Amino acid sequence: MQLSVTPKKVTHLLPTDIIFQTEYWAEVKARLGWQPCAYDIEDQESGKDMLVLFKPLKDGIYAAYIPQGPEFGPCRENYGSYLESLSESIMDQMNSDVAFIRYDLPWESPYTDILDQNPAHEVPEERIREIRMNFGTRRWNFRKTPVDMTVADSYIIDIDGTEDRMLSRMKSKTRYNIRLAARKGVRVHVASTRALPVFHRLHLETAKRKGFLVREYPYFETLFASQKENVDPCEVKLMLAVHGKDVLAGAIVAITKQTAYFLYGASAMTKRNFMASYALHWETIRYAKSQNCKIYDMGAVSPACFPDHPFFGLYRFKTGFGGRVAHRAGSWDYPIDPDVYATFRNWEEINRGGCGNGPFYKGSQN
Repeated sequence: MQLSVTPKKVTHLLPTDIIFQTEYWAEVKARLGWQPCAYDIEDQESGKDMLVLFKPLKDGIYAAYIPQGPEFGPCRENYGSYLESLSESIMDQMNSDVAFIRYDLPWESPYTDILDQNPAHEVPEERIREIRMNFGTRRWNFRKTPVDMTVADSYIIDIDGTEDRMLSRMKSKTRYNIRLAARKGVRVHVASTRALPVFHRLHLETAKRKGFLVREYPYFETLFASQKENVDPCEVKLMLAVHGKDVLAGAIVAITKQTAYFLYGASAMTKRNFMASYALHWETIRYAKSQNCKIYDMGAVSPACFPDHPFFGLYRFKTGFGGRVAHRAGSWDYPIDPDVYATFRNWEEINRGGCGNGPFYKGSQN
């Protein structure tokens, strides 16, 4: 399979619903220490491109990262051969100091049918998945990452029809909790960035309680500061659910073309019986619909009803809103410098961490 890529300005990236492939996201990452580049992809079809982010590792060595890209791919059987040809073409355009290329694929998982038809069946182990990805390639070089960079399984709400229709698709308990929050007096509004410190305090509280990755305050500031007028249609909003003077829950939501993304959420321990998180998501759905969105991406869930999965609690909560699980192919590495990659991979296996959250990297957060 023959592919080629041609460098271009990041400002010339094509419009897309994938926030992580926009000029806006390039600006976010540039402010956090990454080097964004854009490439046109030339194959049998035109109108394809991708954002590539370069990040320093150490001693002048870099990693290339394609966040949820490229947007368009081949049929499942050709994932590996397509990416191999794309990787070799990218290498021709890069400096020789890139140790590996990491793809965070938005493409449908090859195991979607298995998960949809038999939810009790988990995806195969890493070794089997690597065999399938490398089948048909010449170099047999792709490695599954220890942790997916963004979200391999996310919960999608189709925002269509009337509000009554959307409510009818929800589970009865979710509808009840939305209405209960309203009766309790919980109100949700779009807040200004002056309220960002309040959200960050909630974020720290939630991270400590649930044990997930903490983002420092400057990271959230960057999400808002990177918005530009008259650039690709991407807006970032801070949603807060309040009762009286108490902020009970919050969310950072990004809107790109016809998709609203739930990027970060947080909640307080006070007044838990007021069901503020239910009100928060419902009002976010209503706001997204008012902005002509067709989809609300609620983010990470377990692939199916797997009680032992770390995201099972999110699955149980989010599936109440009457959507569907989107299964993506996840993150894959194409090593270029075997020795440097092996060192990085050993560190990553030990830490089971994401790209940019450890001492092997210099600079800013992921």
